[in-house]
Formats: sequence, C-alpha cells, structure tokens
Amino acid sequence: MDGIGNSASRENPLPGLVSVNRKEEKWRVSASHVVYHFGTSGTSVAAATSITHPLDVLKVRLQMQLVGQRGPLTGMGGLFVQLVKSEGPRSLYLGLTPAFMRSVLYGGLRLGLYEPSKYVCGMAFESSNVLVKIASGAFSGAIATALTNPVEVLKVRLQMNPNSRRGVLGEARKIASEEGIIGLWKGVGPAMARAAALTASQLATYDESKRVLIRWTPLEEGFYLHLSSSTVAGLVSTLITAPVDMIKTRLMLQRESKTVGTYKNGFHCAYQVVRTEGLRGLYKGGFAMFARLSPQTMITFILCEKLREVAGLKAL
Repeated sequence: MDGIGNSASRENPLPGLVSVNRKEEKWRVSASHVVYHFGTSGTSVAAATSITHPLDVLKVRLQMQLVGQRGPLTGMGGLFVQLVKSEGPRSLYLGLTPAFMRSVLYGGLRLGLYEPSKYVCGMAFESSNVLVKIASGAFSGAIATALTNPVEVLKVRLQMNPNSRRGVLGEARKIASEEGIIGLWKGVGPAMARAAALTASQLATYDESKRVLIRWTPLEEGFYLHLSSSTVAGLVSTLITAPVDMIKTRLMLQRESKTVGTYKNGFHCAYQVVRTEGLRGLYKGGFAMFARLSPQTMITFILCEKLREVAGLKAL
C-alpha cells in the first residue's frame, strides 16, 4: 500500500496545484490567437452585412413610418418599390461604409468576447448552463455596443438622408458641431439593451440549439447543424429585440425628423409610441428585421464556424 501511495505521490505530488496550472495553461492565449478570434468574428459579420444591408435600410425606413400617428403602413415590398423608383437602387446601400465599420468592430467584439466571457463565467459559477450563456452574450453585446455606438448613429442618419453628400466624416463633424460629441452616443441605452438582448438570445439560442440537436438528432458538427441552429437563433432574437431596436432607431434619429424630438429616454419613447401609435408601433419594421436578421445570423455563424476551423480555433 505504501509503495502504491508513494508512486501516486511521485506522479502527482500536488494534485490541486496541477489542476490550477492546467486552468492557467488553458487560459493563456497568444497574440495570434486573439487576432484570429476577433478577425474571424468581424469578417463573418462584415460578409453577412454586405448581403443583408438593403434589408437594414428598409427596416429603418419602416420604423420611421407615421411617427406619432396611427394609420395604414406601407409594407416591405411596397417600400422597396417606392424607394427604388424615387431614390434609385443606390438608396438601398445608404450608410454602407459605417455599416462595414460597425460590422468589423461590433461584430468582432460581440462574438469575440462571447467565448472568453463564457469561459470566465463557467469558472466563476462552475457551470456551463444556458443562464451562463445568456449572461455571457448579454455582457459581450452591451460592451461592444457601448464602444461602437457612434458608428451606428452615423449609419442610421445616412440611411435616412439620401440627399447627404457629406460622407461619414462630414456627418460626424455635423453631429459633433450641432449636438456635441455626446450626440454620437444618442440612443446608447436602448442600443446596449438591444445588443445585450440580441447577443444573449442569438448566441445562447445558437449554442443551446446546437447542444440539443447534437443530443437528440443525427446531426453532427458541420454545415447542416450550423444552418439549423442559426435559423432558430435568428427567429428567437428577432421576436425579443424588435421593439428595442425600433426605440433605438427613433432616439438616434431625433434631430433628423421634425415629428420626432420629444423623447427623453428609451422608456419615454416606448410609452409615447404605444400611446400614439398603438402596441403594433413597437413592431414597425419587424418583418424586415426578421428578413434581415435571419440570413444575417445564418451567414454569420456558418462563415464564422468555417473561418474558426481554418484558423485552428474550436467551434463556438
């Protein structure tokens, strides 16, 4: 018995220390790992944005219909035809430059911070259940939005102003001179709430859908699993975030619309919309949002998983 005990001691004299060292070793990452981590995320979101941007323009225009009024709304198809006829096909790509900038920065941070956040939460709570995934997604989404809100404001302003010839820098200077630097952070509260809800619902649903599908269906890690999981994630995230997204858009465009300029904060905006436009007003542009967010989610996750595989990173 002593011989066996001594042998075990020689093999692992301090098992607790070895466990800690293993955790530390797992936590250490190289600079190239960080670049790959954020690069794969930003690239996948930018690629998805290049395809779905016209739907984002339509969503913003739909959200600004009949502000403070009730009445029949133009549908997505009707608005598309109207927009192309009156402003030309190029109008569908208004705000594309800040949209790309936001995709790389926001997308890289949002997806890039999710895995480290999930790892830290897992270590802290010694669990990897769905609540940990939701908390990790909410944290990474909120932080990414707080840092990139100015680019989102520029994107939305340009999407609503087809006659602007100032470009991104000119629009930024205009906002800073007329509304102060703080104008670039208009709507940051609802934007952070929307991003937290979007990222939490999108990433947690995607993560959990993959786990459930792998356990209960013949699907294995690969294209069809990623496609199925991202479709579910796109639907769930749209239903949860559509009202907050509409409020965020209204706040960001207060100076761009004569009928919008009395919202004090996100809660006041929601109250005013429900009071003057009805509960349905909170879901203006909801179908366009789903039409955009569903393929955006699918393209982002499928491409991100493939890029992570190429870069030698493990699947999300």
